[in-house]
Amino acid sequence: MKILLMFPVLLVAAALPMAQAPTFNKDIAPILYQNCAICHRPGEVAPFSLLTYSDSAKRAKLISTVTEKRYMPPWKAEHGYGDFENERRLTDAQIGLIRAWADAGAPEGDARDKPQAPVFIDGWLGGKPDKVLTMPTKYSLAADGPDQFECFVLPSDIDHDVYFSGLEFRPGNRRVVHHALVFLDPNHAARQLASPDGSYPCFGGPKFQGAALIGGWAPGSVPDANAEPGTRPIPRGSDLVIQIHYHPSGKPEMDQSSLGIRLTDHPGKQGRMAVILVNRRIDIPPNDAHYVVKASLEMPRDVELTGITPHAHYLGKEMKITAHLPNGTEKPLIWIKDWDFNWQGSYRYAKPVSLPKGTRVDLEYTYDNSEANPRNPAHPPVRVRWGEQTTNEMALAFLTVNLPPSEVAAFQQEMQGEYLDAILGPGATLADFPPELTDLQRQNLRLAFNLFDTNGDGKLDASESAALIRFLRSRRQ
Repeated sequence: MKILLMFPVLLVAAALPMAQAPTFNKDIAPILYQNCAICHRPGEVAPFSLLTYSDSAKRAKLISTVTEKRYMPPWKAEHGYGDFENERRLTDAQIGLIRAWADAGAPEGDARDKPQAPVFIDGWLGGKPDKVLTMPTKYSLAADGPDQFECFVLPSDIDHDVYFSGLEFRPGNRRVVHHALVFLDPNHAARQLASPDGSYPCFGGPKFQGAALIGGWAPGSVPDANAEPGTRPIPRGSDLVIQIHYHPSGKPEMDQSSLGIRLTDHPGKQGRMAVILVNRRIDIPPNDAHYVVKASLEMPRDVELTGITPHAHYLGKEMKITAHLPNGTEKPLIWIKDWDFNWQGSYRYAKPVSLPKGTRVDLEYTYDNSEANPRNPAHPPVRVRWGEQTTNEMALAFLTVNLPPSEVAAFQQEMQGEYLDAILGPGATLADFPPELTDLQRQNLRLAFNLFDTNGDGKLDASESAALIRFLRSRRQ
């Protein structure tokens, strides 16, 4: 009797549509292609490719785990604190699809549902460059010892005046390349410093007069394939100088990195500058789990902020950068709550952020020098100060701004003044002078410092600092 009663129920259940498991071709491939393939493909930084079903299916459980923990895809900026393009942040629904697919045994699905795999220019994330410059010789790095900073002079061999549209640095050996900065040298000044192999040690900066920062690279950086063209003039015959920070890996290594640049014969509508927001006064005691560093700068004229790149080392825990407009409005620029040295990418705004003249940009970084910090390289923790070694710390951010091309040179001069003002803030000592200053700049600043250090204690108090900054600003007007 019970069997007869159950029979109609079974018929009804069989007639109901079963919830179908997500498939790779219809549901998962679009997610992976859009958010993961730029790194997870042959020849790129990720340890395996996710372009094919077989590559993805055998890692389905791993993909589900790292996406559910939001460890992957690597996107550190908090949603809503700055509106960025190409945000690699999966929705809860996408994460749920990946989990359901993995739990169902990672079915492939109908081949007709599969989207076309993304096509990349081999070796270049930002598209094929107009010119590729490669280090003249391979650089040899010892197995251990301190970090090395080496500058490489790359003649552009450009036979006419052109305009810069963008660059992409390609590390030859990712195991040892910590980061790289690229400078324009139209006067061949760096050649005078280089050995016959075209390189020279350059701890602290490129060490030549007139060095203009035009780009850089750090782990996790992805170049902008749609950057505004013609943002900066490059005179014919100019050199490009790459400063590379090397970190020993524990065995002898070789590196021969390359630089791809995009050029145009015509000036763009915008000029572009990289502004550095920095505080060098870092002195983190051992076992301090909440050490805070702050910095500020004021925009000397109207600009549009197009991108931002925070930078710190292993002790970094949290960083927030905020703009305070002259009308009292506060604009959040970026907030990273869980800083990871290995994923310190550059962030480009979906729309330029207008920063009128007089806008104050504030930086606040927090560091964790405790034993509880899994990224702390020292056990037990040791005192950590500012420095360019990986085991030192930094507190800076690169701000990419656009402004009319006719104002770029004047803006650069004004920002150098802002930079000097920051160096000479309350508490400044002669030891705070950065190594990239020229000998003449250092000599003049030392004379001014000693003149305004009225109590002769070797440190500027608030009134001495204010007086010195007023004096320097009056000289710049």
